[in-house]
Amino acid sequence: MRNLKVIALIAVSALLAVPVQGADPVQFPVTEYPEIHLAPAVDYGLGGSFYLRGSAAMNAWSASDGSICACVTTFDTPGYGYSVGLGIGYETGDGLRVDFTVDYLDNQGLTSATGHKVNLKSALAFANVYYDFMFDEYGASAEGGMGVYVGAGIGLAKNYSELLDNGNNIVAWGRSLEGAVAVMAGVSYDMGDVVADLGYRGIYMNKVMSQPPVDPPPYIINNNFIHEVRGTIRYRFN
Repeated sequence: MRNLKVIALIAVSALLAVPVQGADPVQFPVTEYPEIHLAPAVDYGLGGSFYLRGSAAMNAWSASDGSICACVTTFDTPGYGYSVGLGIGYETGDGLRVDFTVDYLDNQGLTSATGHKVNLKSALAFANVYYDFMFDEYGASAEGGMGVYVGAGIGLAKNYSELLDNGNNIVAWGRSLEGAVAVMAGVSYDMGDVVADLGYRGIYMNKVMSQPPVDPPPYIINNNFIHEVRGTIRYRFN
């Protein structure tokens, strides 16, 4: 009888031990690199955005040759002046951007070998494309980035010009609409909503001329190059 009690006691003890063992918490392996459970890093790039821009520049005007009063001449002394402009554009956020700009340009004193001087006032309209090369890791649309840019543009120039004699008297004047191209390069500083840049813009116009012909003697100026040092501020709408 005693043996039966011992066997029964051992059986009951074994049954009670089973649920206790099953109640132990499940042990999960601890990963060697716990940081893989963190949320993905946030991309702080600004992405694509529209922007407004304003520019101001100093310029120099040179030309190869031309005809004044039916006499062929060269232009030995550049003219000097300024320009101001506004524009609207869009940037993709990965370096590429495009904009449309309008500028008013004033330049005086381009001088020919005959002693004549030419003054120029132009309204310029350009469609432009650029690529920004940034020096930091966030690309072309991130706050606090230094970079450089290159660009090119194509457009039209509505010109009004005056021809002056040796005594600075206006002897002829003219208007003409000319095609124009531009190249740009410079440095920029990206502050997020605002981007400032300082750079060069070179403008080429095939001709500046009196057109249509008027009673004063006609003139034509060939291969016109306008070199600008230009500062620009861009404001983003994100």
